Amino acid sequence: MPDTLLATDNGDFDTVPWTRREIEQQPETLQATQTLLAADRTGIEAFVAPLLARPDLRIVLTGAGTSAFAGECLAPWLSKLLDRCVEAVATTDIVSAPLQNLRRETPTLLVSFGRSGSSPESVAAVDLVDAHVDEAYHLVITCNAEGDLAQRSNANTKVVILPEATHDRGFAMTSSFSAMMLAALSILGGIEALDARASAIAAAVSDSIARAEPVIERLARRNFKRVAYLGSGVFQGLAREAALKMMELSDGAVVTCFDSALGFRHGPKTIVNSETLVVVFVANDPLTRLYDLDIIEELRGDARCGEVVVISAQPADGAEITIAGMTQAADVDLLFPFVVPAQLLGLRVSELLGLTPDRPNASGTVNRVVQGVRIHATPA
Repeated sequence: MPDTLLATDNGDFDTVPWTRREIEQQPETLQATQTLLAADRTGIEAFVAPLLARPDLRIVLTGAGTSAFAGECLAPWLSKLLDRCVEAVATTDIVSAPLQNLRRETPTLLVSFGRSGSSPESVAAVDLVDAHVDEAYHLVITCNAEGDLAQRSNANTKVVILPEATHDRGFAMTSSFSAMMLAALSILGGIEALDARASAIAAAVSDSIARAEPVIERLARRNFKRVAYLGSGVFQGLAREAALKMMELSDGAVVTCFDSALGFRHGPKTIVNSETLVVVFVANDPLTRLYDLDIIEELRGDARCGEVVVISAQPADGAEITIAGMTQAADVDLLFPFVVPAQLLGLRVSELLGLTPDRPNASGTVNRVVQGVRIHATPA
């Protein structure tokens, strides 16, 4: 059964996976997301500004799977920007151990990411925060206007529904991931500040797609059995997301891991052999970048990897994929173009394995919206 049938100019139909379309539409969906936020700037700021003015406010970024990793990418950056602790705590952790993760007497803003907004843990996490935090507020960022979270607007809740195109139809989250991440960065970091950078981010994503395609085709055809993604700072969360994309889209046929540049030496480096591809996201931050370059030099010097691939914004790094026009960009802005090669690699590997990228899990035991979760009562 074809993934997607698209009419061509001559009236014929081509089969194009939704996953490919959703990767390639990101320059447009990012711009559309920022435009939507700018249009609702008054309402968003009326909700967020008084909360951010409170020094006692705890901010928790939450979601499951890819949605959780969006929070992991942003938490270090937002902590520095807002001069407060911003935590990434997955809904799966909140639901399974709420009394360990919630603080009753600490005012809390829960920022919920959800492509569908209907996964059992997403809904349960909101309910648990309301039940176990005396003063709870919710910022819901979702791609689905019909989802459960989208219906929860009240005085303590602001719901932001992203453009319909971001509600990915493919199994693996791609444009939904980048759009939700941009939305949170804009809302919490300042919509006006993001306005000045949104076009450059979108242009960098477009450049990344173009530059990555030939590299990805070559790498995918090498049939690596293992892939390790490394990134430091904000890129550690991105490395985790990249590893998940490959695992999902290959239906587990490719073994993956993720780590920081420094952490990789402490055991995970044992994954390296002649059938291992290591991808390193190189930071623009001058100090962080030095550690990234050190692990690249070490891995190439060991001569045990199948290949080491570098993704960077700095031409001096001699990267296989260099993102143009971003040499002075903040690392958080590089998240968006850097994720593209990982998405494309997962997609192309899936295709070469003979899988259906929009539904790669042949057994049907893993679903686009998670199923089979039982929510158990929390002890008083």
